Amino acid sequence: MTRLGLLPLILWLALGQAALAQSSGFGNAQDVKQPVEVTADQLQVDQRTGLAVFTGNVLIGQGGMRLSADKVTVTYAQGSAQRISALKAEGNVTLSSGSDAAEARTADYNVERGTVILTGDVLLTQGANVLAGQTVTVDLATGTAQAQGRVRSVLQPESQ
Repeated sequence: MTRLGLLPLILWLALGQAALAQSSGFGNAQDVKQPVEVTADQLQVDQRTGLAVFTGNVLIGQGGMRLSADKVTVTYAQGSAQRISALKAEGNVTLSSGSDAAEARTADYNVERGTVILTGDVLLTQGANVLAGQTVTVDLATGTAQAQGRVRSVLQPESQ
C-alpha cells in the first residue's frame, strides 16, 4: 500500500452532498459546500431499485472539481434517496481538480466500504508527478492506495 498525494482528487468520487457529508478528510471544505451540478443527455430513475443512471456526455461538477464519463450510475441507500451507497462511472472517466487529474475506463466508489476502485488504463497526474496502472484501489479510512498491473510511477524532485 502506498500513501498518495493524489488522494483528494480520487476521493472526490464520492460526489453528491450526501456522500460528501458521509466522508471526511478529503476535498476542499469550500468545494464540499458548493452545489453539485449534473448534466447528461439522459437520466433514468428507478425508485423501486434505488438507481439513477445518467448517460451520454455526463459531467458532474462541484466547485472546481469535475467528473466526466459516458455513464454514471448512482445507487441510493435502501430507504433513503438522500444517501448514496455506491457510484459507478463508466467509459472515458476523467476526474479533475486544478492541475490534478485521474483517468480510467471505470471508477467504482463504495460508500459503505469506503473504497474507490479505478480500473482500466488508470493514469493519475499531479502536476508533473504520474502514477499509472491497470487498477488503483483507494481505502478512504486509511488514506492508502494500491496500484496493480504494470505500475509506473514518475515522481519529480521538489524545486529548491
